[in-house]
Amino acid sequence: MNKAILIGRLTKDPELRTTPTGRNVCQFSVAVSRNFTNANGEREADFINCVVWDKQAENLVKYQKKGNQIAVEGRIQTRNYDDKDGKKVYVTEILASNISFLDSKGTGATGNTSFNNLPEPPMVDTSSNNMETVSVEKDPFEAFGDSIEISDNDLPF
Repeated sequence: MNKAILIGRLTKDPELRTTPTGRNVCQFSVAVSRNFTNANGEREADFINCVVWDKQAENLVKYQKKGNQIAVEGRIQTRNYDDKDGKKVYVTEILASNISFLDSKGTGATGNTSFNNLPEPPMVDTSSNNMETVSVEKDPFEAFGDSIEISDNDLPF
């Protein structure tokens, strides 16, 4: 199984690119804190390269910026290519299948996507007796009594 889950902060503002075939892609890196401190008492971080495609790439660029905390779910992939000098370069990265925005501020790169300014839902008047009655189904095992006798030999485990 190849599954990776990261929680960290974007190291720079994400940028959207479009491939020659018209697909949107965003390559970004996430700073993920380690669970321990070094000899100086400081927490170190790993900088993990990630890539996301299509609509999720668009949303990442539209709503997130450097320093925002995100969760990335995906798989680890390796690829290689030849650089301009003909040298083979190997790349290991997370191919993101799902990205969750974790900052509670709700602000994106433009700063105008705050969810704090949404109107409150209307209040419902529950003082009247016009409420519908909800029928609750009876327990289908009610007639069997309080306890069931089962021997250990009857259990499959």
